[in-house]
Amino acid sequence: MKIERFEDIDAWQLARELTRKVYDLTKKTKFTHDFGLKKQIQDAAGSSMHNIAEGFDSETNPEFIRFLRYAKRSCTEVQSELYVALDQQYIIPPRRDWPTSEVNEITVTMNPAFSGKPLNPEPLNL
Repeated sequence: MKIERFEDIDAWQLARELTRKVYDLTKKTKFTHDFGLKKQIQDAAGSSMHNIAEGFDSETNPEFIRFLRYAKRSCTEVQSELYVALDQQYIIPPRRDWPTSEVNEITVTMNPAFSGKPLNPEPLNL
């Protein structure tokens, strides 16, 4: 599939969904009182999708890959912060492999960019 806009990137779509879920989770009663964790996890989730978008507009493949790495790190930060929320009993995991499965789905879609294979510069194809 030809990628012409950052909205076409599967990883961006998944990161957007993760961000929506994080915002939904942080609206829950127990979570709303922990302002620090709430802001941190919301910022990290948003950063995951924003870095993909920003990297897409970078005009070079190495620069795009650099931003994908930032996005991947932001996803890992969300995952770690979700464990804090679990430990504080702000949230209950919907299944046993959560939150790892949520984050892995995003990072797996970014893996072709990290394989060392050249990406086509115009338009970027993953």
